[in-house]
Amino acid sequence: MADSSTNDQLAGLRQRIDQLDEEMLRLLNERAQCALSVAEVKQRQSPDVPPVFYRPEREAQVLRHVMEKNQGPLTNEKVAQVYRQIMSACLALEQPLRVAYLGPEGTFTQLATMKHFGDSVIGLPMVTQDDVFREVQSESCNYGVVPVENSTEGVISHTLDNFLESTLKICGEVHLRVHHYLMVAGDTTEDQIERIYAHQQALGQCRRWLDAHFPRASRIAVTSNSEAARRVRDEPGASAAIAPEICAGIYGLRVVSGKIEDRSDNTTRFLVVGREDVGVSGNDKTSILVSTHNQPGALYKLLEPFHRYSVDLTSIETRPSRTGIWSYVFFIDFQGHRDDPAISQVLSEIDADALEVKLLGSYPRAVAGT
Repeated sequence: MADSSTNDQLAGLRQRIDQLDEEMLRLLNERAQCALSVAEVKQRQSPDVPPVFYRPEREAQVLRHVMEKNQGPLTNEKVAQVYRQIMSACLALEQPLRVAYLGPEGTFTQLATMKHFGDSVIGLPMVTQDDVFREVQSESCNYGVVPVENSTEGVISHTLDNFLESTLKICGEVHLRVHHYLMVAGDTTEDQIERIYAHQQALGQCRRWLDAHFPRASRIAVTSNSEAARRVRDEPGASAAIAPEICAGIYGLRVVSGKIEDRSDNTTRFLVVGREDVGVSGNDKTSILVSTHNQPGALYKLLEPFHRYSVDLTSIETRPSRTGIWSYVFFIDFQGHRDDPAISQVLSEIDADALEVKLLGSYPRAVAGT
């Protein structure tokens, strides 16, 4: 049994925790009241136009600031997660955001949506990337979240193709560490598995693991990993699904193997799309779409200004332009904001030589740990 001095020490610590909880509660509500005051000011500034309550650059600045000030023992990642939820709850007092994401429920895109916007948004699952773009374009939703590339399997071309004709802008990005789980229905055992359902990207990300553990099982690609879990729920017996762990609870399945991805650092990048431009956050990226003349040296002329102005390219992808056979456009991501002097100069020089330059957006880089 604990002696009286230990009990006294525990009682004192618990009393201190209670005091801190009461102080944090007071400060949380004071912060929430400030958020409501911000909403009132914005509404007075533009009485005839719906104000923009969500500012991605401001949220990125807040998260980076608290992570810089954090002295532990909580990790920066945990601190950022807590503050994301606080900001999400405060923003919901001003205006609950409606965010379309590539569904159905339980997809990695839903997880990315919650990671970026917090739990206080209204998430709306869509069947395709086209539907996400359409819902945001029609103003049925404030923002949309779509996957754009995976560190193992590369670019998701259908997402890029949507930007060819869309007027939406990239407002942010999310990096999500992706873990895959093999799950079954009921009492299905591993030696009974004959069919494995998953999205094509997931099958590719788990290729070596599947070769080693289920070389004879048929691999069937479906529209999403959540759809894979739904199919296994509806046809128990000889089937299994590769899906996020959350799907086991949603569809009543049992996990038989976890973290089966071939690379432990398997990460998917998601884009947040919206209708408004985003201001400078201090650590930004810019994405553009460029169509060039079909002539020798066109790619060199396109890329040379980036080198001359020391602008760091982070990605370049090529897609058919849809304007003619063997005609292509380049999707280019680079560090910096369109309002930065060097970036402005680069864009000006590219625009003078290219057939078309479409600015897809300048936005905060994904905040580490969120």
